[in-house]
Amino acid sequence: MSHEPIVEISDLKKTYHMGGVDVHALRGVNLRVEPGEFVALLGPSGSGKSTLFHIIGGLTPPTAGTVRVGGRDLSSMTDRGRTELRKTTVGFVFQKFNLLPTLTALENIIIARDIAEHREPVTQEFRDVLKLLGIDRRLDHRPYALSGGEQQRVAIARAIVNNPPILLADEPTGNLDTKNSELVLQTLKDLNKALGQTILMITHNPEAAAFCSKRQIEIRDGLIVRDQ
Repeated sequence: MSHEPIVEISDLKKTYHMGGVDVHALRGVNLRVEPGEFVALLGPSGSGKSTLFHIIGGLTPPTAGTVRVGGRDLSSMTDRGRTELRKTTVGFVFQKFNLLPTLTALENIIIARDIAEHREPVTQEFRDVLKLLGIDRRLDHRPYALSGGEQQRVAIARAIVNNPPILLADEPTGNLDTKNSELVLQTLKDLNKALGQTILMITHNPEAAAFCSKRQIEIRDGLIVRDQ
């Protein structure tokens, strides 16, 4: 692994002002993730894990502390800078697939390249990734013709089509049955092992975390209480 961490967070704090009350979502988080790691993030609802993801992904700015992602300092980054980060450095997979129903699987993937203003065609290397994901023969199907697991794997392909160093997966199996959940978790595990993709995954399921991740972090009340 590289000596340069891909995520480096020091004394991270995030406070929301809601109805005249300060809500301290993160209260001094310290975290270091190396390139190629697969980290599972666990914690109860309201523990701060989604807030942490949103800050790492440039979706919201921190209140205090330092955050470096892919060598870039997010702490003082502008909205425009965070938008560029999401285009080039971080891929997102959510519980909801968020596929456009009128587009084919391939078109749903390619639209991410259009947003990032990539003009060159999809490479053969990425077509090999589509085969690894098990959707290479389903690319001309629209979402309604795909299983839930296939839709989520299309969403994963869309998240990594621009080759981001980091993949953030927020409850990626939350809308799936047991069989499809296992398929998606295996897909993430394969991506990490075969491509060295750095993955941070939120999950409420300790079994899912143990299946695909060697490192598990638990957050409670805005603080990391376990990291092993």
